[in-house]
Amino acid sequence: MSFLIAVLSFAVAIGVLVVVHEYGHYSVARLCGVKVLRFSIGFGQPLFSWRSKSGTEWSVAPIPLGGYVKMLDERESERTIAPEDLPFAFNRKSVGRRFAIVLAGPLANFLLAIVLFGALYATGVKEPVAQLGAPAVGTVAARAGFVGGETVVSLRDPDDGKEQAVRSWGDLRWKLVDAALAHRHLVVRATSGKQTFEIPVDLSHVQASEVDDNLLDRLGFMPGGVKAIVETVEPGTPAAAAGLREGDKLVGIDGHTVTDVNDFITQVQSRPGQTLALQIDRAGQLLTVPVLAKPASVEVEGVQKTVGRIGAALGGQMPTVEVRYDPVEALRLGVRRTWDISAFSVRMFGKMIVGEASLKNLSGPVTIADYAGRSASLGLASFISFLALVSISLGVLNLLPIPILDGGHLLYYSVEAVTGKAVPERWQMILQRAGIVCILVLSAIALFNDLARLIHS
Repeated sequence: MSFLIAVLSFAVAIGVLVVVHEYGHYSVARLCGVKVLRFSIGFGQPLFSWRSKSGTEWSVAPIPLGGYVKMLDERESERTIAPEDLPFAFNRKSVGRRFAIVLAGPLANFLLAIVLFGALYATGVKEPVAQLGAPAVGTVAARAGFVGGETVVSLRDPDDGKEQAVRSWGDLRWKLVDAALAHRHLVVRATSGKQTFEIPVDLSHVQASEVDDNLLDRLGFMPGGVKAIVETVEPGTPAAAAGLREGDKLVGIDGHTVTDVNDFITQVQSRPGQTLALQIDRAGQLLTVPVLAKPASVEVEGVQKTVGRIGAALGGQMPTVEVRYDPVEALRLGVRRTWDISAFSVRMFGKMIVGEASLKNLSGPVTIADYAGRSASLGLASFISFLALVSISLGVLNLLPIPILDGGHLLYYSVEAVTGKAVPERWQMILQRAGIVCILVLSAIALFNDLARLIHS
């Protein structure tokens, strides 16, 4: 069932994004007086098609990995164009109009992301609270003085004094990653119980190559507030021998309160071979159960490490907060969020090119389909947020100055606008081939990363 959800969600996501992107090209082409011959969703021989009054053929093809808008163009026409149609040819339009037509596709993706984010902020969306779990010893969070259970309310840049409110865990995660990329110092304002305090955090030492999905875990900023509840007990393990049951709430170890599931896991892993006295809440009854933290060898970032395990799968639900804004503020935040993510994507791609960031950050269709399925299973709001993120990625990717992509054509038109002469067709052909090689290499890396994630998941 999960596989089917992933496939269907991926198909819906790609379909929506391709339609929006290509319709951006189509609509501006029509406004600029260019005749559009075909609007295709997918590649290959059309499964079905129809023709509109304007003469455009609308088709759906079987390879759902993109689409295209074919415009009347003397350079690409297989037959002689009728004299009365020549004024409607793409190549006969001014460089400014051609630039606008090509730029319209990526801009449509950014506009879609703004609308989707704006709709989420306006209607209200539930997100995990920005509550921290107990940090691992030696991490940035631990050295700064966090112990777990704190709720972050804002971040301040001590250099310019600018303070940004933190409304949810996702908001906190994004701001911390952004600060790490910029090598900034931060002052974290947090609450715990009735106390409010500020803790300075130094992220200036974080290398760009370290910025990946596990960055916050390595820094010690992990989501907290999730109660440690036993979901399953593996037969023949210390948890089974101790009599732990599904639904048991783990509230303490050796008399020390467990703040959340991460705190529990950290304490168990740090004490291999020791017998722990677990305090559990079983249907309202408090019990103390001795259990052995059986030693187990695991690999952490290429290093073998011995940790403790009891053989119980834990789960729980994070506390959430509803984030809602008025329509004008929601739209403004949608623009800001789209800009921030776009700028972040460009910076990350630039750092990958110069070797400062890992190429493992590239994802292909398998990972996108997996995330599509996961987000869809979490609800409409999660899927819409995922759709907005992928739409931004598609817009940024197409603006890269790589021949064959929209950005490559925009580069040609920019040269033409400055010099007054079009880039020679011979050079365009050479650069086109180089662009194809570049896209194939990026696709191969992304597919390799997809397969690696599948193997290690």
